[in-house]
Amino acid sequence: HTPTHGDRWWSFIRQTIMRSPSRPRALLCVCVCVCVCNPELNIHNVCLLSLQVKPSDATLTQQVPEILFPWRSVVVRGDGTLRRVKRDWVIPPINVPENSRGQFPEDLVRIRSDRDKNRMLRYSVTGPGADQPPTGIFIINPISGQLSVTKPLDREHISNFHLRAHAVDLNGNQVENPIDIVINVIDQNDNRPEFTHSIFNGSVPEGSKPGSFVMTVTAVDKDDPKTANGMLRYKILSQNPQSPSSNMFTINNKTGDIITVAAGLDREKVTQYTLIIQATDMEGNPTYGLSNTATTVIRITDVNDNAPEFTTETFFGEVHENRVNVIVANLTVTDKDQPHTPAWSAVYRIIAGDPTGRFSIPTDPTTNEGLLTVVKPIDYESTRAFMLTVEAENEVTLVRGIHLPRQSTATVSVRILDLNESPEFRPNPKSMRLEEGLSAGSMLTTFTAQDPDRYMRQTIKYSKMYDPANWLEINPANGQISTIAILDRESPYIKNNHYNVTFMASDNGTPPASGTGTLQIYLTDINDNAPHVFPPEVEMCERPEPNALNLTASDPDLSPNAGPFAFELANRPSDVRRNWTLHRLNGEHAQLRLRIGFLASGLYEVPITITDSGNLPMSNTSYLRVKVCQCDHHGDCVDMERIIAAGLGTGAIIAILICIIILLVLVLLFVMWMKRRDKERQAKQLLIDPEDDVRDNILKYDEEGGGEEDQDYDLSQLQQPDALEPECVKVGIRRLDERPLHHDHQYPLRSAAPHPGDIGDFIHEGLKAADNDPTAPPYDSLLVFDYEGSGSTAGSLSSLHSSSSCGDQDYDYLGDWGPRFRKLADLYGGGDD
Repeated sequence: HTPTHGDRWWSFIRQTIMRSPSRPRALLCVCVCVCVCNPELNIHNVCLLSLQVKPSDATLTQQVPEILFPWRSVVVRGDGTLRRVKRDWVIPPINVPENSRGQFPEDLVRIRSDRDKNRMLRYSVTGPGADQPPTGIFIINPISGQLSVTKPLDREHISNFHLRAHAVDLNGNQVENPIDIVINVIDQNDNRPEFTHSIFNGSVPEGSKPGSFVMTVTAVDKDDPKTANGMLRYKILSQNPQSPSSNMFTINNKTGDIITVAAGLDREKVTQYTLIIQATDMEGNPTYGLSNTATTVIRITDVNDNAPEFTTETFFGEVHENRVNVIVANLTVTDKDQPHTPAWSAVYRIIAGDPTGRFSIPTDPTTNEGLLTVVKPIDYESTRAFMLTVEAENEVTLVRGIHLPRQSTATVSVRILDLNESPEFRPNPKSMRLEEGLSAGSMLTTFTAQDPDRYMRQTIKYSKMYDPANWLEINPANGQISTIAILDRESPYIKNNHYNVTFMASDNGTPPASGTGTLQIYLTDINDNAPHVFPPEVEMCERPEPNALNLTASDPDLSPNAGPFAFELANRPSDVRRNWTLHRLNGEHAQLRLRIGFLASGLYEVPITITDSGNLPMSNTSYLRVKVCQCDHHGDCVDMERIIAAGLGTGAIIAILICIIILLVLVLLFVMWMKRRDKERQAKQLLIDPEDDVRDNILKYDEEGGGEEDQDYDLSQLQQPDALEPECVKVGIRRLDERPLHHDHQYPLRSAAPHPGDIGDFIHEGLKAADNDPTAPPYDSLLVFDYEGSGSTAGSLSSLHSSSSCGDQDYDYLGDWGPRFRKLADLYGGGDD
């Protein structure tokens, strides 16, 4: 064959072999295709495919094709000899059905090299599905080259496999170039269609024409879309509700587009439709195809096909005069369109009865009512009622073919109620021009008000509300205004020559009403103020350089009653003209100069007479205070008088004195507090704890000695110490200001002179005992007194009395001395206990 015929023959043989697994036949054929390309006998392709049929009993088994590695071509060398050259070729794909239920491993194809006749070869395959993930799906017998699949394949998981077959000798040396093997997984209808959503939502305007697009539903099938297994068809199974027709919609069976097929969609009757959609594969074959369903909800959207209609033909309302922003009436409408949409929201418009625009009708967004509101004051005396014509429309226009019905127009009757209105001053404000200096009691003008209530008989009274200078008064009955003080243009209450006074007019209506009016008075100037010098006080040095002071004349009057001014030094005192000269610079200023070269420090008053230029000129002598002081080289005053003048004022001195007095009082209080604290500290020493020794209660008077005037002891007890009872070891001590316990005791005169050793021995023994007692406080030590003799013509003045027995003493009086002596009272009082 020619090369072209050879390629066609090879294609036919390949298709026949590849299709043979699905159609087994009882035959054995060997096809050899040899293509000779040129006279040199170069062999392009040599392929040997054998279909082997292995009958088992009476059943024919699947034919397993055999793939040979390509033969080598023959090439003529330069020396005329032949050499075989390897040439590669492409193996056609192998088709394997998915989900096979055959016995595994299942043989697919046998791979063999023509060089296995003279040597032992080993076969292997590589690639995904063999030695790469997912591994183990395809295996090959290394000796026979039989390629097998080990488990069912899933096309939806992997649709094809690309493997490479290898042939090596026992030493691992490659004897053939690897060949590519493509294994296609043949699809089976093993997947149902799946909708992308379980519920699809769409919408279509009401009143849509047939053929209007609504929405698209979509389903997918995992099977091969190029085969009937993955080709879907759509169908509408049901429609709910079936109004006004059971077939309001249709669906494109291939694309899933839903369109309308009937007229009559009305949202006010049916708000939404529910469709059950079915998708079937195998091109919709109900016998072999798999199907699934989904729900489609189609919402009918609103359009403005219903105009608002008033609930009644006439509305009524009333409002008081002069009221604004007041709702007169609520206009109600009904609209069948969807609430709170532009097709439902009403817009109200007054088409007649309000030429001056005194009313407006805003819309309540919640209730859709029209709120008839007064926006301009209405005068009862001019208009007592209104008859308005109102029209209601929607925010969006009605759809084509629908017009406003008669119910979209209504009439509103508004009645105006009369009120007691305030009197009104006319004109307000009222202006007038007066000359200042008008005397008190002068009648200025009449300022009256009118009552707008023409249908009421009322009396108006006038009063003054605001008169800052209290210059005017008004007659309560007729409104005549007169002065009660002189009008002064130079008053601080005058602003730009104007003076404003406010009056009030009140009627006697129910309830009373009042109005205000303002009288504006423009005051013209007269020459009623004399000029004076400015500034009133200046400074200059003893030796001024320069020795001139510039002065200005000040006059509160206006021109021509003010400048130009005439300046002149007064004739007296006489030294004024001797020391000073005054030169007029212009109509407003003058210059004061010192005639002499030196003027002693001090305060000088220079009288200067200034005359204005009024029709009746006014003169005034002003005293200019000139402070003459010593100056430094900068020309600044440095004298003590200036320092004193700049010192503290009387108020500051008084404040300092008050601070000093307060400080002294605080110091005195602090000293008194310290003394009182010391006394309290000493008094606390007299208080003892119940666990302390009773001897701590003895008072210490810080006395170091003295005679009987300070410590009046009965020395007779000391003269005979042996006569004392042993239990009487404590001698009571009383203060001189203490009330006596007993009557004064008259000690007997001692005729015999005492033995000097008696007292001394007694004292020394007591002192020794006290020194040796570790628990005795210091103030228990015996005091040393001077001995003045043994006899006395007078009785003992000592308030201390010690009897021969401790039981003879009465200490109950200690309980009356307060809490500090309660411990002593408990120890020595209370009888035998």
